[in-house]
Formats: sequence, C-alpha cells, structure tokens
Amino acid sequence: MGDVLSTHLDDARRQHITEKTGKILTEFLRFYEDQYGVALFNSMRHEIEGTGAPQAQLLWRKVPLDERIIFSGNLFQYQEDNKKWRNRFSLVPHNYGLVLYENKVAYERQVPPRAVINSAGYKILTSVDQYLELVGNSLPGTTSKSGSAPILKCPTQFPLILWHPSARHYYFCMMTEAEQDKWHAVLQDCIRHCNNGIPENSKVEGPAFTDAIRMYRQSKELYGTWEMLCGNEVQILSNLVMEELGPELKAELAPRLKGKPQERQRQWIQVGGCGCGGGGPGPAWHPHADSRHCPQISDAVYRMVYEQAKARFEAVLSKLQLARPAMEAAIRTDMDQIITSKEHLASKIRAFILPKAEVCVRNHVQPYIPSILEALMVPTSQGFTEVRDVFFKEVTDMNLNVINEGGADKLGEYMEKLSQLASHPLKMQSCYEKMEPLRLDGLQQRFDVSSTAVFKQRAQIHMREQMDNAVYTFETLLHQELGKGPTKEELCKSIQRILERVLKKYDYDSSSVRKRFFREALLQITIPFLLKKLAPTCKSELPRFQELIFEDFARFILVENTYEEVVLQTVMKDILQAVKEAAVQRKHNLYRDSMVMHNSDPNLHLLAEGAPIDWGEEYGGSGGDSGSPSVPEAAPLSEKRRRAKQVVSVVQDEEAGLPFEAGSEPLSPASPDSVTELRGLLARDLRAESPPPAGPLLNGAPSQESPQPVAAPEASSPPASPLRQPPPGKAADLEPPKPSDQETGEQVSSPGGRPPIHTTTEDSAGVQTEF
Repeated sequence: MGDVLSTHLDDARRQHITEKTGKILTEFLRFYEDQYGVALFNSMRHEIEGTGAPQAQLLWRKVPLDERIIFSGNLFQYQEDNKKWRNRFSLVPHNYGLVLYENKVAYERQVPPRAVINSAGYKILTSVDQYLELVGNSLPGTTSKSGSAPILKCPTQFPLILWHPSARHYYFCMMTEAEQDKWHAVLQDCIRHCNNGIPENSKVEGPAFTDAIRMYRQSKELYGTWEMLCGNEVQILSNLVMEELGPELKAELAPRLKGKPQERQRQWIQVGGCGCGGGGPGPAWHPHADSRHCPQISDAVYRMVYEQAKARFEAVLSKLQLARPAMEAAIRTDMDQIITSKEHLASKIRAFILPKAEVCVRNHVQPYIPSILEALMVPTSQGFTEVRDVFFKEVTDMNLNVINEGGADKLGEYMEKLSQLASHPLKMQSCYEKMEPLRLDGLQQRFDVSSTAVFKQRAQIHMREQMDNAVYTFETLLHQELGKGPTKEELCKSIQRILERVLKKYDYDSSSVRKRFFREALLQITIPFLLKKLAPTCKSELPRFQELIFEDFARFILVENTYEEVVLQTVMKDILQAVKEAAVQRKHNLYRDSMVMHNSDPNLHLLAEGAPIDWGEEYGGSGGDSGSPSVPEAAPLSEKRRRAKQVVSVVQDEEAGLPFEAGSEPLSPASPDSVTELRGLLARDLRAESPPPAGPLLNGAPSQESPQPVAAPEASSPPASPLRQPPPGKAADLEPPKPSDQETGEQVSSPGGRPPIHTTTEDSAGVQTEF
C-alpha cells in the first residue's frame, strides 16, 4: 500500500490537481475582491447610519476565559501504521482543538503532541456500521459484499469516529457507554465551535468572504444552504475546491484502484504506513510538509488543496488590506454620492423585477412562511428555556451551598465553576439537544435545503453566548455586592435578588436573539429559492444595468448585490410580519417589538469595563480542583503551562457533584421533580439558619405587599422566574415576593408572569410604556 500515492498521484496527476485548484481559486478570488469593496462600503455606512437594534440587557465577557482546559481524559485511538489501538491522553483547551498526547506523562513533560485536530467540517459517528455505510457511498463501485471483513474493527461496543468527506478520519473507542456519551458531547462541542471559524467581529473580511462563496456557487447554479461552510476561510475554500475536484478524481481514480472492495476503500479513505498521527487542517495539523509521505489518496489531495488555497488566499487578503486605507478615504469623500447612485440603481432594478418577484413570493413563498417559522420556533425556544433552567439551577445549587457551608468561605470555588458553565459540554448538552428534533419536513425539498445542521448549529452558538452573558452579568453584580461585606444571610438574599434581575434581563435578550435568528433563518431558506426561480427570466438582463454605475463607484456598488437586496426586500416584509405576529400572540415567550425594557442600571455596563474577576484569587478558591487564577500575560510560557495543568477538566471536576446540590439526598428524602420546587427548598434552609423575624422570611427577604398579578391565559408563557412558583402543597402566602421594578432596575411585566398583551404602565418618571 506504500506505493498507492506514487501510482495514482504521480507527478502528472499532481500537476493536474494543482492547475485545476489554481483555476477554481482564481475564479473565486475574483468574486472575493469584488465583494471586499462592497462589504467595506456597507460597514462604513452602517457605522454612520446605525440600525437602532434593541440594546442588550446582559453584559458580555470582553476578556475570554483563556488558560482553561475544557476537558481532559484518556481514550483509545486506532493507529493505522501498526493497526493497533493505543491509549492516549487527550485534552480540549479553550480554543476547542482536540490535542492528543502519547500519555499524561508526555503532556506534563511538555513533549509535543501526536496530533492537534481542528474538527471543522467533521461529523461524529457512534457506530462502525454508520461509518462503513458512508465509506461505501464515498467511492463508486466499492460496496462490500455481505459477510466480508470490514475495513475497521472496534474492540468495544462504544466507538466514536470523526468523519470528513475529504480529510483524514479519526477512530476512537471507549470502555463504557457513559464514557462514550461524555466524549460525544465534548467532540460535538469542538465541532460546533471549530465550524464557527469566521470571527463574528470581522465586519469586512467575514461578510466579503461568505458573500463571495455564495456568489461563486450561484454562478455554478448551486443555490441553497451549503453544509461545508465550516471552519476558517482557508478550510472553507478547500472544501469549495474539493466540492468540484473530488467527484472528478473519484470518477477517474476509482476504477484504477486494485484489490477487493475493502482494500480499495482503505486506499482512498484510510491512512496507513505513515505513523505520523497528524491532525486535521490548521496549525500544526501534520508534521509532514510533503503530503506524499501519507499513502492515502483523499487526504493527500485535500492537503495539497489546503496548502495552495492558504497561500493564494493570504496573498490576496494582504493585497486588499494594503489597498483598504485608500478605499476608505474614497468612501468617506463620496459617501453621499455613492448612496445616491446605489439607490438610483436599486430603483431601476426594482421596477424591472418587482412584478415577477411579487408573484413568485405570493405563490411559492408566502404560504409556507408560517410553517417554516413554527418548525424553527419550537425546538429553538425549548433550547433557550433549557438554558434558563440550567442557569437557574446552578445558581440555586450554589446558594444552597453558601447557606449550608459557611457563607463566602467557598464562594470563590463555586463561582470559579459557575463562570465556566457555558463551556461545560455536559451541562449544556441538555440545551443543545433540544435543537436535534428540528425538521423541515416537506419544506426542505421545496426550498432546496440540503441540511438543517446549519440552523441547529447557529441556534446552539446563540444558546452558549446567552448562557455566558447571563453568567457574566451575575458574576459582575455579585462581585459588586460582595464589596459591601455582607453577612451569610445578606449574601443569600443578594444572590437570590441578583438571580431574579439576571433572569429578567435574560428573558428580554433571549427574545431579541431568537427573533433575529428566526428572521435570518427564514431569509437563508427563502432567498436562494427566489433567486433560483427568478434566474431564468431576470439574471440575463442584469448586465444592462451596469451602465448606471459611475466608474469611480464600481468598486463599492455591484449590480448582482443590488439585485439580491431588491429580491430580499420583496420577501422581508412578509418575514417581519410573521415574526411580529408570533410575538403578539405570545408564542414561545417572545416579547413584542413594542416592549421596552428601561435600563435603570446606568453603572452596570461601566462595571463590565473593569478588570476580569478572578474568583479563585480573591475568594480563596484556588485549590487544585476548583480551577486556578488566570496567569498574567507577562508570565513565562512554562508558568502558564504549569498553572493550566492545575485546572482539572471542567467535566470531570463535576462528577462528584456539589455537597448540597438541589434535589440531592442530604436535602430531602424526596427529590424535587422540577426547578420550580427549588425555591421552596432554599427558603426552608434559610429559615432554619436565621432567627425568626416579625414577619415570615421568604428566601431571605421580608414579605411585602404587592399588586395582584394580571390574569393571563393558561397557555401563556411560564413565569418570568421559576422561583416565583411555590412548591406543590405550600400555602399561597409562602410565595416569595417578586422584586419591584425600582429594585431590579427594569420596567417589566406584572408579577404573575411575562407582560400581557396590550397592557400599559407608568414608570417612576411618568413615561407610559406599552408591553
């Protein structure tokens, strides 16, 4: 098998692959250069005009939690060079690249890892049968006969296989199903984050690249979502080349592969004989600079394409960045004229295509928008509700432990763990898995949606961000409160009050994020469909509009982009109306667009400007398993590595659980069935710790008179906080009071739940606000 590459990827074949790749890259990079100028103009126009989007209530973490290890542990990896399974020490750092070491001793001695795997574009398979089916479908004419020996055998019943349509595959196995579930959640988290490889804060390069990808594929009559839009720009560009080059190579080389079907599959898919243990595309992804050392056809071709794409893309990007200052100066000078010219072009294109586009929208899109929206809303809203419940439970568990374990003595340890909640693959898994049932049955084929994976992943990324924002806001407010030196009772009251405030902010931001996600998803589904429908009658007429653009503005205005914007406007009003109606009808806890949340926390965003909070350093939680304080940037690399080693895996650290976790045996013989009962447990423990006041203490706060809640339909959303519901069987007067608007700093709904429809109230300044 060592001669496979020299036979099938000889110098002539390599030259052909290089030329074909160069041709595809040249064509794509022409689109990218065109889109760069448009994206730069749009970015600068946005800075000047703004959009008036609702202000987020939650804070966001400006300094990421670096020097943390998300997960570490051992797993068995299949070594293709000797066809044996080896036990490897593996860890996932904060950048979500899977790092494989020979063993833990090698890691501690700073021996270079055997592999660093960037999992963008990979899929996780949990059975060998799934893998063999994909392998059989990947190469024409190599389907194995029943009863024949498979190309891979797993020694246990719990495999995990990382599969990629072009790059190298990785084979792991675990000893138990519980281990398999853990690693599956961890690897899925790695894939989710590596797929999201284009930075969100890239306001020019990112949009230019994704628009160029879309324009290039549409020029090849490929519309709709693309499943391989995964990873950073070079990885996506490599996938784009392989989308065209791969089928051609398979058709040409498959008949030339010798041996039984299994052997031909192995030659195409599996690595063998190299023993390098190299990782996936990305930094340090393979120790061999020359791909011919790895006798595996598909991976060798992908490696060649990747290196060529990297060099070409970086060269063009560097050229554009050098030209950017001059382009920015031209845009600033002629901004008004460019806008006027673009609006004139848009009016002419609109007059031409509007009658056709409106008919197409009315007949082929409008009737299906409610069905698509409902299919998106159900799992997405369930996922965000689960995020809320998980956050609530974790904070309540911490509060119970503060009561039972001596106040703030261990607060640093608990807060160190809570700060990493959004990065905890297992605790977040219950949120992410709510998106798995997402289906667009019947609609997927109509609108040419190849997979719903892109929508699932995007929603899951939003869930993680909102969880981290909620945690960080809670951290910031609690840290401010701790500066007052509260007693244990006062600390418990403060934690509960802050939790209520953060949950209200989360509800508002969650509604805004979900509505934006629904609008974007509906556009992603319907716009490619409309463009494909209109292409036969409209696309050939577009070149005649080029003469309407002044030559000086041609870098910033493109006919094709303006045409797409006009098409988008024809369907946008229907999408906005559908989302608005869902909010008006209180579907899935969405707030109405007219809902205004007055931010009376003027200093909250100023608090976020301070230095990052180091709970372990400030509150004595720097013990081994609780996490270590962050290492200053000036610390030497060896010191950073030593401190990072002290951070025990976030997942493994939680296996034992907190000593007084809500619903655990020490609290009550009967565990609560839902988070709505946790407040009662918390109130009961606090009453046991505190002397009885004149009035009943309810979760550390004196009872207050509050207005009766406005009656709401039974089918409306759950209360703004599960804490407000008394445990079953408790008297109504034991219900904890809801913090007032003056206390929480927001204008919110009536105490009984979320804001009812068509209700108004007055804030302290006398400003009337509709909810």
